[in-house]
Amino acid sequence: MWLGDSRERTRRFPADVRREIGHQLGLVQLGHPADDWKSFGEIGPGTIEIRVHIGGEYRLLYVAKFEEAIYVLHTFRKKTRKTSAPDVELGRKRYRDLLEWRRECE
Repeated sequence: MWLGDSRERTRRFPADVRREIGHQLGLVQLGHPADDWKSFGEIGPGTIEIRVHIGGEYRLLYVAKFEEAIYVLHTFRKKTRKTSAPDVELGRKRYRDLLEWRRECE
């Protein structure tokens, strides 16, 4: 499930980046790790960052610890070594919103 504008942001990436992101998400859907990933716990427990290095640096933040779906929190182009504060904060907000939505659905 794509949260917020994450799908629209991904659609604005170059075609080869979109293709690679789709491939990496496919691996995750099959229960495998992405080829290049790291834990991004400062967003929230279980958050993973997929890293794509094609013509720049692109990132996708997702959570796959819930049984019902893989949730894509945020996607962005990374322009510096450190992830920007607005990107981290947006990821955190969407993580919090996801937890709240899941509680309401119980």
